[in-house]
Amino acid sequence: MKRQDFDFELPEELIAQTPLTQRDASRLLVFDRANLTISHRVFSDITAYLSEKDVLVINETKVIPARLFGTREGLEKPVEFLLLKRISADEWQVIMRPGKRLKPGMDVVFSDKLSAEVVEKLEDGVTRVRFKYKGVFEAILDELGQMPLPPYIKEKLADKTRYNTVYAKEDGSAAAPTAGLHFTPELLEKIKSMGVKVAPVVLHVGLGTFRPVKEDDILNHIMHEESFRLSPESADIINQARANGGRIFAVGTTSVRTLESTADENGMVHAKEGSTDIFIYPGYRFKAVDALITNFHLPESTLLMLVSAFMGKDNALAAYKTAVEAKYRFFSFGDAMLIL
Repeated sequence: MKRQDFDFELPEELIAQTPLTQRDASRLLVFDRANLTISHRVFSDITAYLSEKDVLVINETKVIPARLFGTREGLEKPVEFLLLKRISADEWQVIMRPGKRLKPGMDVVFSDKLSAEVVEKLEDGVTRVRFKYKGVFEAILDELGQMPLPPYIKEKLADKTRYNTVYAKEDGSAAAPTAGLHFTPELLEKIKSMGVKVAPVVLHVGLGTFRPVKEDDILNHIMHEESFRLSPESADIINQARANGGRIFAVGTTSVRTLESTADENGMVHAKEGSTDIFIYPGYRFKAVDALITNFHLPESTLLMLVSAFMGKDNALAAYKTAVEAKYRFFSFGDAMLIL
C-alpha cells in the first residue's frame, strides 16, 4: 500500500481553528458497516447508538503545556522545545527547533527558574535533555509552557482546558486524544444512567501518533513507542461486557491502539502497562473493538490508515468525501464520526 492511497482533497476553510462553545454540539457522521449507510446527526445523539450492555472506552491521558520557548547564546531565533516523553524526574525526550546547532552539553534558558541541558541526540529529530529548575517542575511548566496545538491551527486558544477532555486525569500527552473532546460531564452521566459502563485506559500521545508517514510504502513506516496502561478493573469491565453480548465502543484511535495491544486472539483484553508501537492499517483483523468514535484525520496519516482498516479504505475515503461535501469541520477541533 502506498501513502498516496490515503490522500484526499480538503479545502483549507474546513480545518477547524477553534473549538465550538458547546463540546457535544459538534456534528456526527454515522457510518454503519453492516449496510454501508451514512447518516448525519449531532454528537449528543451518540446515546441513540448505545445500549445498556455496551462499554465506552475512554483515554484519560492529559495534555501538558508541552511547548516551551527559550534562548541560547549565539542564536538569534528563540529555541522551541516540544516535550514528548518523560524518561526520569528531570530528563525528557523532546523535539527541538532549531535542532542542528544545539549540541550535547549546550544549555537553553527558558526563565530564571528553568533551563535545560542537551544530553543526547536520538533518532528522528528527537533529543534527550536534562532540565534544571528552582521549585516544582510541574508548576513551572504550567506557568511557562503553552499547549502544543497542531501546526494547522493558526489561532491562539483562549481557554487551555479546551485542548483536554473533561475526564483527563493523568499528565503525559503532547497532543489531545481528540475524539474525547466532544464529551461533556452531562453527556457522560446520561450515558452511564443508561447502564453503559465506562472503562478508562491511558495512552500518552507522543511522536508515534502524530509523526507523518514519509515512506512511499507504508509498510516501511516505523511507529514510535507510546506509554499505555490498561488496568485490571477496566479489563474486567470490557471482558464481562463481551461475554454478555455487549459491544466495545472505543473513543478515539488511542483507545483502539491500547485495546488491540492487549487483546488475545479470542478478543479478550488483559491488564497491562508498558509501551506500544502497534501500527494498524488495512488488512488488520480487529480483536477487541466493535465501534469507533473518532475525528476526521489528516491525509496520509497513520490515524486515517487505522480508520481505513476499521471501515475499509474505499468506505473511509467515500465517507470523507461526503463529509467534505457536507462541510464538516476537520481535525482536532472538528466534528466527529461514529463507525458502527
